[in-house]
Amino acid sequence: MKQHPYRYNKQQWKFLLFIFAALIAAASLLYSNYLVKSLSLSERTKAQVWAMSTKSVVSMPDVDDEFISFIFAVRDSLSLPAIITDQNDKIILWRDLDSTKTAIEDSTSTLEYDPVYFEKQLNQMKKAHPAIELSLDTNEKWFVYYHDSKALKQLRIFPYIQLSLIAFFLAIAYTVFNSIRDSEQNLVWVGMAKEAAHQLGTPISSLMGWLELARVTYEPKDDTLLNEMERDVQRLEIVADRFSKIGSTPSLSNHVVYGIVEDYVNYFKIRTSKRITFELTGDQHVEAKLNVQVFDWIIENLLKNAVNAIEGEGKITVNISENIAKEEIFIDISDTGKGIPRSNWETIFLPGFTTRQRGWGLGLSLTKRMVYYHRGQIFVKDSEIGKGTTFRIVLKSNLRYEPTQI
Repeated sequence: MKQHPYRYNKQQWKFLLFIFAALIAAASLLYSNYLVKSLSLSERTKAQVWAMSTKSVVSMPDVDDEFISFIFAVRDSLSLPAIITDQNDKIILWRDLDSTKTAIEDSTSTLEYDPVYFEKQLNQMKKAHPAIELSLDTNEKWFVYYHDSKALKQLRIFPYIQLSLIAFFLAIAYTVFNSIRDSEQNLVWVGMAKEAAHQLGTPISSLMGWLELARVTYEPKDDTLLNEMERDVQRLEIVADRFSKIGSTPSLSNHVVYGIVEDYVNYFKIRTSKRITFELTGDQHVEAKLNVQVFDWIIENLLKNAVNAIEGEGKITVNISENIAKEEIFIDISDTGKGIPRSNWETIFLPGFTTRQRGWGLGLSLTKRMVYYHRGQIFVKDSEIGKGTTFRIVLKSNLRYEPTQI
């Protein structure tokens, strides 16, 4: 399998850009984690200082007021949600928690609190950080638990929010620029296709004139050769007309599918190796809305693809059937060629993908586009290495819809 060099280089650049973006994201996250750890250590130090200052107030009741004021100033400067408990998890002190969950009874001067709220906060603090242990002079032990500050919590999630927003912006920008680029490329291809059709017009007209002159001048007894040459020139006219319709909206009309396919198969098989046989079977009466020239192009691409897949002798079968319940028409084109690996069943429809040494890899991608124009589907129905492949086209019978551009 090979891909067109342009597509290969494009994929390489995408891969390199993805690696570069991943490295930037990783570096950002690593640096943010470093800052989070540093701030976390700083906050634990604050919690320890608060715990020690609280211990000092409790353990030294006889110190002068000035020293007590200093201790309170140090303690109150360390703003951090925290709870102190004894060895039995009884809450003794707390700070910077929801003031609506606490109250002071003036008559008894005792603190009361919402037990459910404080139990929840205490459990969260226990999970967040190891306790800071305080040993009192009375041989009791207190345990200090604390929450991260709001700044630290925000710093933990900020890199992910930042990277998500950047990724979202880049995705939108990539989509918009891709759309603009594709639109520009489509205009170029449409212009080239119409110019090719225009350039083919003159020599095709000349060939038709030369054929007519040959008939009149030489009066051949057997016109078979000239008739086939004329069919080829007419085919060139159809090809030129196809290219002229690219970028426009061709009309659709009801046609018997079997007859359209049969006409092209009869034209195609006499221009193919005699070692390859053709068989057309199925329902001869189902109708669908088609543009004959565009639909012929679909069948042509699939038959050429089938011929290229066959090495030596082989058979190509076209079967037309109808699913009346779903109002669908199935066109199955099977060959006895080399088959397609299952991993490539979707890939083969991408522009630039080809298994041939020469080729642009545009046949099946263009075919899919033309089937979509008919509001149909095309996919690999079945394939086995060494035994062959079956492509299925699904069309709606007598479908009514507004067509789009090819």
